[in-house]
Parts: sequence; C-alpha cells; structure tokens
Amino acid sequence: MSNENIARRGLMLVLSSPSGAGKTTLSRRLLDSDGKISLSVSATTRPMRPGEVHGRDYHFIGQEEFAAWIADGRFLEHASVFGNRYGTPRALVEASLNDGRDVLFDIDWQGTQQLKEKARDDLVSIFILPPSHEELERRLRARAQDSDDVVAGRMAKAADEISHWPEYDYVIVNTSLDKALADIQAILNAERLRRTRQTGISEFVSRLV
Repeated sequence: MSNENIARRGLMLVLSSPSGAGKTTLSRRLLDSDGKISLSVSATTRPMRPGEVHGRDYHFIGQEEFAAWIADGRFLEHASVFGNRYGTPRALVEASLNDGRDVLFDIDWQGTQQLKEKARDDLVSIFILPPSHEELERRLRARAQDSDDVVAGRMAKAADEISHWPEYDYVIVNTSLDKALADIQAILNAERLRRTRQTGISEFVSRLV
C-alpha cells in the first residue's frame, strides 16, 4: 500500500511572482501535469467577458452580494483591482481540502498574507523570482508591445513585489521553466507527505502493530 491510498487533507498551494517571472506559465503546466490539483475559482464583481463561463472562469456576483459575502466571512481573501472586487470563496476551497484535493492559487503577496492569517496549516507558499533584473525586463518587452513608460511602471511594481519574498515558505529562481516546474512538483510531493496532512495514517499504522 502506498501513501497515495492513505486518506489525507488537501493543501492550498500559492504561486506568486512579479509580472513576467513565469508564474502563469508554471501554473498552467502544473495543472496540466498533475490531476490531483485544481485552480481556485474566484468570485468577482467585474462583468463577464465573451467566452467566459460562470463557475469555470469566475463566480460572477454583484457588488452588494460581494459585500454580504465579506460580512459573512465567506472569503478566505479578497481585494479590489482597477475598480472590481475579487475574492476566494471559503466553502469551495474547504470542500476540496476535506476531500483530499489540492487547490492552486495564483495570487499576490497581499492575498497570500490573508490566506496565511485564516488557514496557515493548509497553506504552502512559493515565490517565483526571475534570474536577473535584465531578464525580467527582457521578458516584459518580449511579450507585449508596451511603451517604455509602461514597462518602467511594471518594473517598479516588480521591485515592490519582490521585496516580499521572505514571507514565503519556498523561493524558486526561474532560470528554466522545466527546472522550476520540477522544483514546484518536488515541493508539492513533499508537502503531501507531511504527517499532519495524512489524516488516515494513524489507522494505517494501527494495522501494522
């Protein structure tokens, strides 16, 4: 019998990084390669865009409902971005964790702090760093036709985001997507084996002695 057959509580895996460091690509690759983890679906007040599906891309709710959810403590974390509000529904995440399924979060340091306050024992946080200042700027310029002012603004914001790296459990320098993904998978596999997350281990051990 392997550890995979022992009941366990799921975990919340957070990936954060400055824009251009590779977080979104790594998240997509992790979801494609690991069937035991799914992406957290946020609630938002912003309008639905063409092609989006309620419940798959976001849970689309109104401003008043969003405020009521905050008052009722139904979010693990929430934030306002460009006039719209976003939040992580607590009940959906809890249901996944109780079923032994892991949940991936693509959020910034502020959201991570909120999760840490409300669910520290379930949280595993990873910060993705670029290999250099120059490489981060090169990636930002290569992926879009932004003006020099926009790139400069993104670089300034990146400096602020990077300053929060000590708040994370793990730090990975993304020099290679394949290597960074392998590092994330190694962390995830180790965290899944934590004694405290293996809720069925006591029952299993009792049959050995």
